[in-house]
Amino acid sequence: MKFKMAKNSVFAQLLRANWYVSGFIGAFMGLIGVVSMPPGYRLFGTIMGIPFIIISFIRFKQQWDEPGPMRTEEVLQAMRKLNWEQFSAEVEMALVRDGYVVKRLNTPDADFEIKADGRTALVSCKRWRVVNTGIEPLKELQKAVEKQGATEGFYITAGEYTQTALNFAAEKKIRLINGMPLVKLLRELRYTETGKV
Repeated sequence: MKFKMAKNSVFAQLLRANWYVSGFIGAFMGLIGVVSMPPGYRLFGTIMGIPFIIISFIRFKQQWDEPGPMRTEEVLQAMRKLNWEQFSAEVEMALVRDGYVVKRLNTPDADFEIKADGRTALVSCKRWRVVNTGIEPLKELQKAVEKQGATEGFYITAGEYTQTALNFAAEKKIRLINGMPLVKLLRELRYTETGKV
């Protein structure tokens, strides 16, 4: 059986927070452990903070590897200049690399069907150049998800989402991918507007 951490557990939340948050908690817990233990057992008190220090190192490594704001914007600009064949090839390759079985759909509502761990999801990314995505394309994707019996939907854009779209996605189990998560997904971008790199 595969271990899966609860989404809202303390450790899961710390794995989404900045690295120094868990570092501070680890140091504080270690200090409390040292102060509260009798002199001969203080070493054991420091053990209380070790799991938090480990999470701090994991988050530090993750954040170190993340592209900064300037690099993120640079890559997003490059993505907006790609044609559909190039962009869809990049998305397909990234999904395969991340372990999904990918099938092209080329329907108006969804572009890919992806499968992993017995779950099926639909991906829509044809409107990746739109600056501000509203609720309508998300409704179309949601209808396709329901019609196909998929678990969830992913909507990819190099732009932003309106607040209405964000609210709808949270309500309907649609994952929105843009900004840094999109840059991380397409981290091995091979194309420029003039052709292959």
